[in-house]
Amino acid sequence: MNLVKPFLVGCLIMISLSSIAKKDDKTSYVEQYGSISVQNGTLVDQTGEKLQLRGMSLFWSQWGGQYYNKLVVNRLAQDWNVSVVRAAIGAEKGGYEVAPERELKKLDNVIKAAIDNGIYVIVDWHAHDAQNNTDLAIEFFEIVAAKYGHLPNVIYEIYNEPDYESWDEDIKPYAEKVIKHIRAIDADNLIIVGTPTWSQRVDQAANNPLIGKNIAYTIHFYAGTHKQSIRDNVTYALNKGLAIFSTEWGMSQASGNGGVFVEETKIWLDFFDEHNISWLNWSIINKNESSAALKPIASPMADWLPEDLSKSGTWVRNRLLNYK
Repeated sequence: MNLVKPFLVGCLIMISLSSIAKKDDKTSYVEQYGSISVQNGTLVDQTGEKLQLRGMSLFWSQWGGQYYNKLVVNRLAQDWNVSVVRAAIGAEKGGYEVAPERELKKLDNVIKAAIDNGIYVIVDWHAHDAQNNTDLAIEFFEIVAAKYGHLPNVIYEIYNEPDYESWDEDIKPYAEKVIKHIRAIDADNLIIVGTPTWSQRVDQAANNPLIGKNIAYTIHFYAGTHKQSIRDNVTYALNKGLAIFSTEWGMSQASGNGGVFVEETKIWLDFFDEHNISWLNWSIINKNESSAALKPIASPMADWLPEDLSKSGTWVRNRLLNYK
């Protein structure tokens, strides 16, 4: 199959996309936008202007930690036009809970590189059952906030993807506890909260939102599985006044495999552009699956050639570059 023609067509379409969050080439994204806040259900910069961040998520830190380095962040900032990266710090499954110093070192690598490049960084507590060990999450975010909370670059994602938990009974009470401890150290930086059913039910959060400033809620989608009904959940939440931030999405099915769904991805990202929703693609890893941005041959030294990128990685990079 000839893949060149679809990519060229996609590029022509993307030239006409929204100009929100473009920057002056003489300044970095963080220099231009400064501290991010939430006003009237949307993200705004230090001057009160709307902004839309776009970028790439790294893979689970305990399994994709080889990419948690300065060279990768440099490449994404300088060659992919990302304004934000996401450090998906594995909380469970052999991650922070068993090796906190190891995972914090990886996180430090990414945060420092993001600061050097003048881009934002999402510190993601990558968990499916975070409420079962709230104290561990509090410990983690207190460390991060004490070290980096004075900088505008840092965004906290306190629970990336609840699975079977209830918003009212599990997720919201957990979030209230963690947010209280973050705010005791960092009063202002953006906090993002996961929502039920693998972060697809922002509508449930909208019916009983958290109290506090600079809080957003995440929506995750995988284009081959999640379609209009999930976008309807987002529209409902937006109409209720919630700020929505898509910290993770993929071009594949929810399994991470099953092909690359270009047309449905376009529908989703055009929807995000229309509603000023920031986003990060999943993910920078050389795993042999559809959602991975890199092929298995790709080096963690980030000296990637075009043939090192997967079909998904090539398409997403082109999309990011066409926002310039």
